[in-house]
Order: sequence, then C-alpha cells, then structure tokens
Amino acid sequence: MTVWYYLHITFQVIPVKITRLYNGPENYSCFEDIEIDLESKGPLGLFSEPVGAKAVFFREIPPGYRYTWHNVVCREYVVTIEGQAEIEAGSGEKRRFGKGDVLLAEDMTGKGHRTRAIGKKHWRQIFVTLP
Repeated sequence: MTVWYYLHITFQVIPVKITRLYNGPENYSCFEDIEIDLESKGPLGLFSEPVGAKAVFFREIPPGYRYTWHNVVCREYVVTIEGQAEIEAGSGEKRRFGKGDVLLAEDMTGKGHRTRAIGKKHWRQIFVTLP
C-alpha cells in the first residue's frame, strides 16, 4: 500500500500583474495594468483560468535594436526572459519591460507602438499567440 503525505502549505493569493497594450481612444495604443486572479489547487499551487493558445515561439534581439511604429499581427502575450526593452504606445506613454514582465499586446490597428532594446544584454522573449 502506498501512502502519500502532503505538507500543509498556505499560499498567499496575489494576482499576477500584466501590462495590457490595447487600441484606445482616437486609434492610439494605450497601456493598462491588469491582474490575473489565481485560485488554489491544494498542494499543486495556485493557478489561473486556462487560456487557449495558437502558437508559442521565442525571439532574441540585440542591444540597441529599434523597431519603428507597428501593430501586432494578432493578440499575444510577450514574456521577457532576459534583457530589457522600452515600448512607447501611440498615446506617448513609455514603459520598460524586464525579466519576468508580461505584456498582453492587443493593438492590432491604429498608430501602434514602437520598441527598442535597452541595456547591454540581448532582449529574449517568449511569445504566446492567442486565438
């Protein structure tokens, strides 16, 4: 007979913070801070609701990289693995993204945003495209 013992672990439920880049007023992209709620699944930890994905891919760009005004082709999560970038929304607001930061990019129309890699490290990301 096999017996499984689980430690009683108490989790403090803190939502995951994500930056959303979306098409706002007057067709300019804007930033918004959103939170993804987590729910306890016992000894397995805390989980969010599942979200379907279309594809996952990785990208690396060198320090100094600049990409002028553009839109995303589809809704996607961009997770920074290493390095840093600054993204400027069409509204003029700029935000920096570093290791562990998550961006939900949804500005598929309008002026879009521009991107530049900052610092001395390559900017490495994981893209998760959404249906």
